[in-house]
Amino acid sequence: MRRHTSLIVVVGALLAAGGCTLSPKYVRPEAPVPPQLPGAGPAAAAGEVPGTNPWQAFVTDARLRSVIETVLANNRDLRVAALNAEIVGAQYRIQRAQLYPTAGAAASLSASRVPGSFASDGQAYTSAQYLVNGFTSWEVDLFGRLKSLKEQALDQYLASQQGTEATRISLIASTAGTWLTLAADAENRGLAESTLKTQQQSLEMILKTSAAGIASDLDVRQAQTQVEAARAAVAMYEGFVEQDRHALELLAGTGLRPDLLPANLGEVRPFKGVEANLPSSVLLRRPDVLAAEYQLKAANVNIGAARAAYLPRISLTAALGLISPALSELFEGSARTWQFNPQLTAPIFTAGARQATTEAARLGRDAAVAQYEKAIQVAFREASDTLSLRRTLSDQLKAEEALVAALQDTYRLSETRYEAGIDSYLSVLVAQRSLFAAQQALVGLRLAELQNRVNLYKVLGGGISQ
Repeated sequence: MRRHTSLIVVVGALLAAGGCTLSPKYVRPEAPVPPQLPGAGPAAAAGEVPGTNPWQAFVTDARLRSVIETVLANNRDLRVAALNAEIVGAQYRIQRAQLYPTAGAAASLSASRVPGSFASDGQAYTSAQYLVNGFTSWEVDLFGRLKSLKEQALDQYLASQQGTEATRISLIASTAGTWLTLAADAENRGLAESTLKTQQQSLEMILKTSAAGIASDLDVRQAQTQVEAARAAVAMYEGFVEQDRHALELLAGTGLRPDLLPANLGEVRPFKGVEANLPSSVLLRRPDVLAAEYQLKAANVNIGAARAAYLPRISLTAALGLISPALSELFEGSARTWQFNPQLTAPIFTAGARQATTEAARLGRDAAVAQYEKAIQVAFREASDTLSLRRTLSDQLKAEEALVAALQDTYRLSETRYEAGIDSYLSVLVAQRSLFAAQQALVGLRLAELQNRVNLYKVLGGGISQ
């Protein structure tokens, strides 16, 4: 009885000691970037960090919302990322199970014939042994080796989840950007079609005046050149629109209804504003930065597992069952049997393998620190670039709108002067080309401004509420 009581005390002590680990205490590295993003105001300097917004609050256009919902439900890249995260989650559960005892059961029959020459009475006989037992084994995590491996697997799982979230945010931004590009190309196609119609009308007028001996053959050829150039532009933008639609359908993983596709940028509902006056600490919530930090934590606890390899391991194995030479006697009380095998293993000489393992774990932690800092620096650069462009796009838009208005007047006056016989058709030609180019540039700037809002949502890790 004393022996059993002592055994229980020893096992209890081992259980109590098994909660410690040899991992270094984790300390988040300082962010190697300025404390504020470009343009941060007093509110940001005070350290007030607003919360993130769901994408539905950022996207206000119902058609684009529907497209994004379809993409999130069917996109294969996102599906693969989510499944990969689940695989890592299963690996974490496998590692976590190592902390607990394993149990099993077995039944066996062992029979053999003994020849008469080996029997004491010279008669051959058959020997049989029936065995039914249950067994359990457990490694006592005395120095936290298994716990460190479990924490490492958990951090890797959390990193994979953040990778899935980064894929989701990138997918939302890519969908919105492609949808907006489709709207811009459709608008440019409309401009080209309008220009083609105008040029065809001008050509018809010049052909009539040429027949009357007023317009020259050069005017006719120049007008025909403009018509063909406009027709080529229509065909080019028609191709762009088809490519944009195909890109959207690839993202969505299925076809999209025509009523969900925009006809021009003017009908696109604006995105909800994203706060710009922010401290750089908001970048620490970006999924890719969080994933890098979880990988850093995993590398940190791996040092504890490497350190524990220097120390002894204790494993307990026990079995309880029934054994009998006859099946009819197997379940009698006298058939009971048990076995208990505690085992202590300690490393003595490994030719420097343990030291190298620990050093590799430390170097892996240092590399993870550098990767984490690099992730923050990349995030800061992306946010800074997006915010800087945001400040200049507004001025560019105003200037381009004024240019388009001026060129529209120039084109109108050139046509009037040509019809009055004051100028040649060349002035009309130059004015029309300049106007079309300026209109295309204006569409491009409006697209860039909208895509800048989408990109700001992405680089801030899913948008920040105002």
